[in-house]
Amino acid sequence: MIVKLLQKTGAATLDFLEELGQVSTLLWKIITYLPRVFKNRVLVLKQMEHIGVDSIPLVTVISIFTGAVSAWQAAYQLKGLAPLSFMGGGTSRAIMTELAPVLTGIVIAGRIGASIAAEIGTMKVTEQIDALEVMGISPIRFLAMPRVLAAVLMMPFIVVFSNVIAIVGAYVVSNYSLGVSYAVFFQSVKHYFLMRDFVAGMIKGTFFGGFTSLLGCHIGFRTEGGAEGVGTATIRSFVISAALILILDYILWMFLF
Repeated sequence: MIVKLLQKTGAATLDFLEELGQVSTLLWKIITYLPRVFKNRVLVLKQMEHIGVDSIPLVTVISIFTGAVSAWQAAYQLKGLAPLSFMGGGTSRAIMTELAPVLTGIVIAGRIGASIAAEIGTMKVTEQIDALEVMGISPIRFLAMPRVLAAVLMMPFIVVFSNVIAIVGAYVVSNYSLGVSYAVFFQSVKHYFLMRDFVAGMIKGTFFGGFTSLLGCHIGFRTEGGAEGVGTATIRSFVISAALILILDYILWMFLF
């Protein structure tokens, strides 16, 4: 029993280290192609539109209700402990440092990371990637580099947009349901605002977007087994990305605060 457990643990550890090495190799190859980004600017801009602009409707809905729920939660926590005049500062700092980057990262993992894995995985199982290699086109330069770079560039802007929408959502609930006026709410936001919180949220979002797209590309390139394999790769990309976002959130918190 113990021997089998050790064997399974060892095998899982080796598989993890092997995959970590593959992801690291893919990241290094992407970095080596960055000097050629100007020649591939059309691909990068197209992915920036897909990752950034096309994500705005979903991010808007998520952010509004994130702010609204954070306002209700803050009111519940402050009840009997502090006046509601602290509502603006408390909700805005929670949104900027934690809620907006993490929830936006998970949304992007579901919408973008999974779609990258599905798209590249479909190309892999239908041998389109082999065709690119035959034509002398690097799949990493043509497929992976634009997607990873676009995610890294657009995530800070998406996080800033999410911050604004979520704070507006928190204000609407605070004003119309909890009786906190515009002046009191935003005076509290201004008083407790720290640039460090704002920048830390953007840094978190950048890491989340980069790793999500990188994992999507890696899993897509490793897809096997036809349509079933593509479905498995899509689910695996989202699950691993969502878990990694929470792990990275903890690690980055220790370094940024």
